[in-house]
Parts: sequence; C-alpha cells; structure tokens
Amino acid sequence: MTGTQRGGRVLPVTDLSLVVLVGASGSGKSTFVRRHFKPTEVISSDFCRGLVADDENDQGATRDAFDVLHYIAGKRLAAGRRTVVDATSVQQDSRRRLVELAREHDVLPIAIVLDTPEEVCAQRNAARTDRADMPRRVIQRHIRELRRSLRHLEREGFRKVHVLRGVEEAEHATVVTEKRFNDLTHLTGPFDIVGDIHGCSAELEALLAKLGYAEGVHPEGRTAVFVGDLVDRGPDSPGVLRRVMSMVKSGSALCVPGNHENKYGRYLKGRKVQHTHGLAETVAQMDGESEEFRAEVRQFLEGLVSHYVLDGGRLVVCHAGLPEKYHGRTSGRVRAHALYGDTTGETDEFGLPVRYPWAEDYRGRAAVVYGHTPVPEATWLNNTICLDTGAVFGGKLTALRWPERELVDVPAERVWYEPARPLRTEAPGGHEGRPLDLADVRGRRAVETRHAGMVAVREENAAAALEVMSRFAADPRLLPYLPPTMAPTATSRTEGYLEHPLEAFAAYARDGVARVVCEEKHMGSRAVALVCRDAGAARERFGVDGPTGSLYTRTGRPFFDDERMTEEILARLRSAVTDAGLWDELGTDWLLLDAELMPWSLKAAGLLRRQYAAVGAAAGAVFPDALAALEAAAGRGADVGSLLDRQRERAADAAAFTAAYRRYCRPTDGLDGVRLAPFQLLAAQGRNLAVLPHDGQLALIDRMVEHDGSGLLQTTRRLYVDTGDPESVRAGVDWWLEMTGRGGEGMVVKPLGALVRGADGRLVQPGIKCRGREYLRIVYGPEYTRPDHLARLRQRFLNHKRSLALREYALGLEALDRLADGEPLWRVHEAVFGVLALESEPVDPRL
Repeated sequence: MTGTQRGGRVLPVTDLSLVVLVGASGSGKSTFVRRHFKPTEVISSDFCRGLVADDENDQGATRDAFDVLHYIAGKRLAAGRRTVVDATSVQQDSRRRLVELAREHDVLPIAIVLDTPEEVCAQRNAARTDRADMPRRVIQRHIRELRRSLRHLEREGFRKVHVLRGVEEAEHATVVTEKRFNDLTHLTGPFDIVGDIHGCSAELEALLAKLGYAEGVHPEGRTAVFVGDLVDRGPDSPGVLRRVMSMVKSGSALCVPGNHENKYGRYLKGRKVQHTHGLAETVAQMDGESEEFRAEVRQFLEGLVSHYVLDGGRLVVCHAGLPEKYHGRTSGRVRAHALYGDTTGETDEFGLPVRYPWAEDYRGRAAVVYGHTPVPEATWLNNTICLDTGAVFGGKLTALRWPERELVDVPAERVWYEPARPLRTEAPGGHEGRPLDLADVRGRRAVETRHAGMVAVREENAAAALEVMSRFAADPRLLPYLPPTMAPTATSRTEGYLEHPLEAFAAYARDGVARVVCEEKHMGSRAVALVCRDAGAARERFGVDGPTGSLYTRTGRPFFDDERMTEEILARLRSAVTDAGLWDELGTDWLLLDAELMPWSLKAAGLLRRQYAAVGAAAGAVFPDALAALEAAAGRGADVGSLLDRQRERAADAAAFTAAYRRYCRPTDGLDGVRLAPFQLLAAQGRNLAVLPHDGQLALIDRMVEHDGSGLLQTTRRLYVDTGDPESVRAGVDWWLEMTGRGGEGMVVKPLGALVRGADGRLVQPGIKCRGREYLRIVYGPEYTRPDHLARLRQRFLNHKRSLALREYALGLEALDRLADGEPLWRVHEAVFGVLALESEPVDPRL
C-alpha cells in the first residue's frame, strides 16, 4: 500500500525483497534507484551488458546480460540481501523470471512503476550520447507495454505495486524500509516459550503461575511466546484464547499460529472444513461465546505471523519446525511448512502422515523451538526442541525458558482426548539424530569462535584430519575436545641454553600478565580423560551403551586397544572424583580432564626402539672402539689429540642422550607402574571449566589426588611467579634449574587467570613450554649443545607455531563452550575437527 506524506508519496519497501523497477527507456529508473537505494543493492541490466560485452548498449548481449543479472540477484537473495533490479521490465516474460526468482528464495517481489510521459523519455535519451540515436518507436512500444501491464502486475505475483505517474511524483516520492513481520530480532527476551495447549486452560494457568506470571504479566518483564495449537480437543478453548489474546494485546506475549488455529480461522471465514481432530469441540464451546468475542478471535487469528525470529537471530519460534533456509522468509511455502511441517508422503500404521525428520538434518545457528508433533519429553536435537508434550493427551504442558534453556512443565489434569497414535518413546531422531555428516567438515571452512573470531581451516588440512578421524579416532560421541599445540619460549641467548624461563616470564610481562603459574611438565603422553559418574550418565549425556567415558591421545586416538584397561583407569579416576566430592560440588555427572599419562614408554615404546634406542645403541657400539683406537694412536705419538678430545665429547653427548630418554622409560605390568597426572579440568555439565583460574583448578585436582587410593593419580608440582618481581623471577628460574637438573622435562608457564587478553585485546598464549637443557637432546640430537649447533638452532622461526597455538586454543575453547551449552555433537565436532586439521599444518616438529 502506498501512503502519502507532506512533500510526496511514501513507498513502503520490505527490507528483504526483490524490487523490480518497471519503466520505459529514459523514464528515470537509474536516477530513482541511486536516490533511494544503496549502490550495492542495485543490479542494472546495462551494467550486466557491459560485463559480458564491454558495451552497455549492445542489445545482442541481452540474453547473457540477464543470465548474469539473475545469477547475482539469486546469490544476494540467498544471502538475505534486498535486491533492486534496474531494467525496463515492461514485458511480462521478463518480469516472470524475476517473480520466479523471488519465489525460489521466499522473498516478496515488489514492483515500482515509473509511468513517465513519452516526450520526457525521448528528451532524456536524446541528451545521452549513447542513446541519442534510439528510435522513438522503441520508447512508444515500451510505454504501450507498460500501460498494458499495469492492471496485471498483482496477478503476476507482485505483492506490492507502487505506480508513480509523471516526473514530479517520481522526484518527490520517498522509499521507506519496512521490517518483515516475522523479524523481531530486536526483542532479546527473556522469553518463556509455551508448547501446544489444545484447550487445556487449567494447565495453562498452572504453568503460567509456575513460570511466575500473575494475571498474564511477569513481574520481571519476561515475555511468553506461544507456539500455536491453542484450540481443539481440550475442555476450554475459549478460555485459552481469552488468556493468550489478552497477553498478546497487553504486550506480555507473542503467538504464532498452529495448524488448528489455521483450520478454525478458515471455519470462522465461512470456508468449508471437516469438523475433525477436535474442531467440533471448539465450535461447540465457541457457540456459547458472544458474537463480539468470536469476531475478536477471527481478527486475532488473521493477524498471526507464521514464525518469529527473535533475540538477534539466535531464536526461531514456529509451530511445526522450520529449516534454516526459511528463517525470516515470507512466502506461502514458508507459512505452510511453519504450520504443517513436511512429510515423507507415507502413512504409518495409524493412518497418519509420516513426518519428515527435518531436525535430524538441521545445522542452523538459530535455535528452533516448535511443537505440533507430541512427544513424551522435550529434548534438544541439533539445536531444535519440540515442546508439544501431549498435555491434551494426558501428558504435560511444557515451557522453555530462554536464554536459560530451562524446561518447566506441569502435568495434565487428566486425559482430555485419546490420541490417534501413542506418544513416541523418544524425540524424533533419538538422542542426536544423524549427528555427523561429511558436509560438516569437508572442504575449506571457517569456524566461528567466541574468543578469537573466525578461524579458517584449509581444504587440504581438512582432508588430512578426515583421514585420521575416520580411520583411527575414538567414538566421536566420546571425543568432545582436542588439546591445542603449545609454543616454546623465545630462543634464549643465555650461554649454553636454547630455551630458558627468563624469556617466558618476559613475554608474559610484555603482555601485561602480572602473575603466572609454572607447572611441572611431566614426560609422558598427553591424555584427555572423559569420566562419567556411571554407565547411565554416559548413556544419558553422550548416548553410548557400555563405556563410562574415554581416554584418548591429543590426536583423538584411543589410548589402549584393550577397552578393559581404559575402563579400569576410568574406574580409579571416578573413585577419586567421588571421594573428593566433586560430582556434587560441580553439579555434574561427568568431567573432562586434561592430563599426562606416564611413563612415556607406555605409549611410545615403538618410537623409542626405532628412533632413540637405535641412536644410543649405535653410539655404544662405535665410540668405545673408536676411542680405544685413538688412544692407542696417541700412545704411539700420533698427533690425534684434538680428534681424540672431540670424539670423547661426542661419546659423552651420546651417553647423555641415552640417559635422557631412559629417564622416561620404565616397565609396566597392566596398570602397575602407570601414573596419570591431571593438570586441568576442562568441562562439566553446563560449564566450561577451562576458563577458571589455574590455582583454583589445581586445588580441586589436588583433592582428587589426595583421595585416590589406587596410586594412579600424581600431583603436578607448581610455583607461582610475579613477572614484575626480580626475586620471584629468580626463584622461578632456580626452580626450573633444580627440576631439570634432576632429569625433569621442564615446565609450562601459564597466566594464572587462564583466559587472559593482552593490552591489544587479543588472547595471550595459554601456555609457554620451557624444556630442560638435557631433555632437548632428545629433540635436537645428542650434540645440539655444541656452540656451533646452538648458533644455528637459535635461528628458529616461532611465529607460525605461536599462531597455530592460539588458533587451536580458540577452537578448543569453542568446543568446550558448545559442549557445556548442550549443543549437538556436530557443532562440537566442528571445532574439534578444526583443531585436528590445524595439526596437519607444516611446522617444525621440534618446536
């Protein structure tokens, strides 16, 4: 509808729509769109001709130009961008394709017609050097076709038609952007979303009271949102309508229509409908109401919008569910899906249509809350939840608090209506539906994280991760996290050292981190442990039957081939958690921990034999004879003194190398001799624990170790250092020297506050490893401490490693956040998979 205001016509144009300019050549279309729309919104047929033919007036390129125009318009509409087509569009055939394009993308097609006099069009074309020779008959034909089309535009499918007659009306018109009726993204709640009521007014009043509403108003300003199916089957449809209409009118509620409201609304309009599925009861109940109330109900039902997009796009409420491609769209197809859902075309044994399991395939960012199909329990599935818990069938009436994601329900007073089909024993699709899909991880991707924005994953890295994940990884349901890589300290200039704590302390001081914790670096294998309170908790939260958790490596592989060993470790860990009282203290039935499993030889026996022991054995076989020969030659007076000294140094280095790796090897028998050193709690039910300060974390872990009666758990030694205090820094260096001097691997320096940002707002490194002088022989070779080797090795490039560490850290935190928020497995694994993909980035493996 076109309005008027002082100074000219007002043309309302929907924010997401396909706007088609209709007018003869020279009618002022390009001038009009420049005045009223953003340049990026406008696609001109002349410009597209120029793209394909280097000549905007080449009529021979028209077909190709419109192929380009339609392609660009389709891409913009798919992305949810308003698109304006600047072309003559005076012929029905040219408009038909544009209307079809709008329908394909479920947006409104809008026509703005410039009915400009022929003489004005001719004068404008004559003034243009590129149009001066346009025959007058072309303009005349355009105007004839335009005026012949005017009365047909709405029948062609245009939802709004604005006709501007004459130059003055076009020049003084104002285009005003209107939001879609379903776009309530500015409303952020909090909301209480109520499932299908079906005339159960007593249950509705009880639920509203339980939610805290008094006379339909919440004292804290919460807004109720009803998912439809207010009427039919139950004992008091008028009472439900009266309460909901009153709340909507007062502004304390929103409501979307259900299929039952749609059918009753058609009845009120005099349409012929079958009085089945509870409609007869509603009609009989409403016959006892006044004509005025029935008229109010009819007006209310006519004004209901198919679905709402709320809370900045994070929440979609509809009756029967809605795939992401329909969110915020406006078409009959969208409304039909929101009201009725989709079916497979089959019928079940009760003669009812089989619903298409759209939620199993859902991958959208917005949570979709809906009803329509009764289920005994409301459960989350791929960020969707059905709130129809069969109140009218004797089940319960359920509401979802948003953003808290808390469920509140009241039982039905009785069975008000016998269902045609028994309630399902589980939500559609089971616990996770079809949780993982190749399309979720394949190809180049960008994973959105809360702490570091978008993290890109290259296609070749994704392919490498897919190979590992599909062939070697643990059960993905029990693989909710992978730890990030860790950057070493900056290269040290201290004589005889490649890595030294001073560089780590200085790096954090530069980032403004005043206090750090130095944690003993255990020489073992990185292990992530997921331990559940019992098998029932594992089944309930992670959907597995049998295992009570998992124990896996930093690349997601199970630690042991023998599942019994894994379960035995989990049993000992579970006992320590139980005796320490952490289940109740943290309010959880499961814990995810980061740890080190020792000895190193337990997992790396093959590597030790192939790589390290072979070097030690070769040195042991060669150097004694070589030294004996050189000493004999020196005894005979040969000038081999310098060579003998050099070989003695090399023999000593080889012996030090052998001693270094042997420190981390010891025999084990089953779990005898195995130690697990947890150093961080990662997550629990509803909580990402990795963001908690390290001192509090280590205190909880110390309690676990203290209550471990099996001898499995081992404490992680630590020292707190003030980076701005020279004495504290010196103590930190001495502690490291003492520990590495006794054969320790080194230490990890971490900001005490865990999740810390520098002065520039960016994340600082979550940890910097500082390895001992002797341990680095294993990494860089027996003779790396020679001055010439150290000089060469100091030219190492750390920026890429540091960048990887931060990106993997952000992905790991995102996985934990999604896990804690109860997001579907595919969302958690999107971040987990990203960590594994980045691990295939080419980087110096010694860092």
